[in-house]
Amino acid sequence: MTMQKWICIGIGYLFGNFLTADLVARKYTGKSASETGRTGNPGMANIMESLGFVPGLMVLCGDILKTLAAVLVCGFLFRKDIGNVSRLYAGFGAVMGHNFPLWKIGKGGKGVTCTCAAVVFFAPVPGIIACLSGAAVVILTKYLCVGAVVIPAVFAVLTGAAGNREAAVLSLVLTAVMLNRHYSAIRGIKSGDTPKTDVLAAIHKKFI
Repeated sequence: MTMQKWICIGIGYLFGNFLTADLVARKYTGKSASETGRTGNPGMANIMESLGFVPGLMVLCGDILKTLAAVLVCGFLFRKDIGNVSRLYAGFGAVMGHNFPLWKIGKGGKGVTCTCAAVVFFAPVPGIIACLSGAAVVILTKYLCVGAVVIPAVFAVLTGAAGNREAAVLSLVLTAVMLNRHYSAIRGIKSGDTPKTDVLAAIHKKFI
């Protein structure tokens, strides 16, 4: 792998270290995200469940924006050298920074929003299809953890089918990362320890 790609991962990682959920949680509760909610996860789902729709939306937007910032910086610096794949490496770095931040060892997020943003910013059509596939799986199964793994897996299939082997391989790595972050929840499905999330019911309750 070229030095430019490693730099893109590094830049993305630095942006990913900014945990929006921590900032939002401290604003609303005076505590960190790890001390907030049922799971303590610094992500949209936990913040929205524990603090409400608006704080959750703030986390969603923040995580999308930090991934976009990494993508734009790397695209500006390296697009002429390595092409649009700089976006995907930057997005991958943002996911890693979000999941494994240097300043909060062991207390990172699960990277679902960053993963969605990374694949959409790299290749909008297959990225959106992958995200919709993950959403459909969550609606059908009511398990967020399953949908999280499906998103990069579907993206890997789509990019591989289109002949972009590099993107497919990196997407498979993202799939492995999602499996790692959601492994305990996936294992808990069989035993009933993993709670279900009825997304459609939540939307209906909020807006209808």
